[in-house]
Amino acid sequence: MGDGERRPVMAIIGAGGAIPSALDGLAAELGAGAMAAGLRIITGGLGGVMAAASRGARQSPAWVEGRIIGVLPSYDRGTANPHVDIALPTGMQIGRNVLVVAAADVVVAVGGGSGTLSEVAVAWQLGKPIVALGGVDGWSARLAGQTLDHRHSRPIDRAETAGEAIERALAAIAEPRREPGDIGSGWRR
Repeated sequence: MGDGERRPVMAIIGAGGAIPSALDGLAAELGAGAMAAGLRIITGGLGGVMAAASRGARQSPAWVEGRIIGVLPSYDRGTANPHVDIALPTGMQIGRNVLVVAAADVVVAVGGGSGTLSEVAVAWQLGKPIVALGGVDGWSARLAGQTLDHRHSRPIDRAETAGEAIERALAAIAEPRREPGDIGSGWRR
């Protein structure tokens, strides 16, 4: 990155509770890969996929303080997983999902339940590039390769590995993209 360039941000979204070890490893690999690619990561700051991605990022040799952001549902900074560099307490509960996605240049979904589904829907409405990991249980595999509605004709990118997800995310970040403007009453073109 050159002088004055803002470091791109990847949102890593997925299940917040207990996750299988394979999913934990995949999320950690994704976090480490994001650091190696020179990205910042932003998550919901709690456990599960969020903690695994943050841990992987923190353990990466490329990690630098300040590159792991957690947007918390409560006002309690202490609820952040221990791998978050910057904990942002919001008090917004699930409303913080909008902030996670809005702050990102690209969104990568790893499994996940209804919270992940809501974040994917917000990313879609905002015209954010989305990469969804297939081959895992949850919404990411169900949505990979799909379109959600008429707003976009390009389907959600599908990746099978963390490395492939990073490659697709970097390619998506490099593509020019127009901010959506006012989406409250429909898509402004």
